[in-house]
Parts: sequence; structure tokens; C-alpha cells
Amino acid sequence: MDRVIFTSGLSKHYGNRIAVNRLSLQVGQGEIYGFLGLNGAGKTTTIRLLLGMIRPSEGAAWIFGVRPHPGALDLWARVGYVVEAPSAYPELTVRENLEVFRRLRRVTDPKAVEQAIERLGLGSYADHRAGTLSLGNRQRLGLAKALLHEPALLILDEPVNGLDPTGIVEIRALLQELVRQRGVTVFMSSHLLSEVARIATRIGVIHEGRLIQELDAEELERRCRRWLVVDARDRRAAQAILEAAGFTVDSGENGELVVTGEHAIACPDDVAQLLLERNMCLTRLSVEQEDLESYFLRLIGAARGGER
Repeated sequence: MDRVIFTSGLSKHYGNRIAVNRLSLQVGQGEIYGFLGLNGAGKTTTIRLLLGMIRPSEGAAWIFGVRPHPGALDLWARVGYVVEAPSAYPELTVRENLEVFRRLRRVTDPKAVEQAIERLGLGSYADHRAGTLSLGNRQRLGLAKALLHEPALLILDEPVNGLDPTGIVEIRALLQELVRQRGVTVFMSSHLLSEVARIATRIGVIHEGRLIQELDAEELERRCRRWLVVDARDRRAAQAILEAAGFTVDSGENGELVVTGEHAIACPDDVAQLLLERNMCLTRLSVEQEDLESYFLRLIGAARGGER
């Protein structure tokens, strides 16, 4: 795997507060790496460290094998980014902002601005002043600027912030297209696991500055808890039958039976057959799974518990 981003023991302290705590990760070429954490977890500080906007207190980061700093012009020619609220000249129009940025980035293609406007769905707002745009359209403008010079790496801080559901789907499709067609690498932060899981090839979870878990989408699916929900007209009798057969049974919020254990989840028909043979009248039988946000909060809760 060609390493595009690599950090080793990367840390940032502000007095006694540790914003990023010995962060070590790597992101390979063509990956979409989802950097997940609650607000204040250290996501934006990490991105600022990766972009050389602030200096680390300890450790180091490398982008394309180069230590990031403001004067690394050859490096920044390969990187596009959006950090927090995207900046723009409020008195200039969308088109004028992109034209200024095209010249700053020394993009020679005169069609680049119009292509960026079309790509980000900003055609209806091209002649609107940036200061009048909604949050979602300011985000689109920031992404248009980040993509204007066709970078090999995109570093995006909450890229779908402020977008409506249609906009989120469009940005997701755009990023996947860039990876598929041009091999672009994407490092994106978010506090929404469900959104990150739809697009990321790998996910890192940061909590209070520490990377507490890394996993791919398939592993995430496996780690979410699953259980079998059983309901019958005679719940008490059904529970007694299942427990006598060795199943672990608890009561759900509405009195239904919640059966855990690998066999019950993998073979719910066996559970149904057992109850039907004992003349139980079943009204519900379904395998259910913990939603992604619940898994994320459980993971954060476990990290907090370990700190006590």
C-alpha cells in the first residue's frame, strides 16, 4: 500500500489540555478514510496538523512522504482541503471566488472554474455573492475550491455539514467517482458514523485525542450487536422453553423476548421449530441489529469507562 498520510505519535497540547494524543495512523493511496469522533474529539486539530497549519507538540506527520509546512508548495499542489467553515470572499460571487482561487493555484485551464461550478451543482448560484449563500452552498463552494486544481489527496473536515439529503448523496457519489476514476485519496472527518460507513473503506475513531479503534466497513458490520426477537401469546411459557433448551433470554422494552447467542441468531428457524413443537403460537420472529450510531456511542462509552 502506497502511504499517502502517515503519522507517528502525533500530539498537540494547549497548556494542560491534550487535543491530540500520540496519534499514529496511515492512509493508503485510493482509500476513503473516515475519521470519526464527537465534537471536540480532536478531528479538526488533527486536520490542521496534517495541513501544517499548526505545529505538533510531539510526534510527526508526513503527506506523500513530506513533513507538512506552509512553504511546501509542491506538496500543496497535490492536496485539496476544506477545514471547518469554508472561507470565501463574501463580496465576490461564486464564480469570482473560484477565479481568484484558480489564479492562486496557477490552474491554467480556463474552463476549470465552470467545470467546478457544474460538478458541485452551483450553476444557479454562480453569480450570487458568497456572503449570501446558505451553509450548504458555502460548503459546496469550499469543495469546489478544494477540487479546482485536481488534487491527488482531499482532506475534508465535515464535508457534508449543512447539506440537505440530496446534497449529501451527490457529494458521496462525487467522492466515490474521484476515487474510482482518478485514484484520489480522501481523508474525511465526521461525527456521523452512518454517513461515514456508506462511503469509507476504513474508519478510525478518535475520542479525547486518542485513536481508540480502526476498522473497515465489513468489520464494522460484524461488530454491531445482533439478537433474535421472539414474541408469543404466552411469553412466560415461551421463555421457560427457550431457557430450558439452553438459550439466553431477556425481556425487551415491550415485554418481547430477546434471545442472544450465536446459534439463535444464525439459526432462528431452529428456535421457531422448538417453540412450535411445544404448541407455542408465535407472533414475531426477527433477527435485529444494533444501528451504527448506537455502536458508536457504545464504543465511546467504553472508552470513557476505561478512563475512570
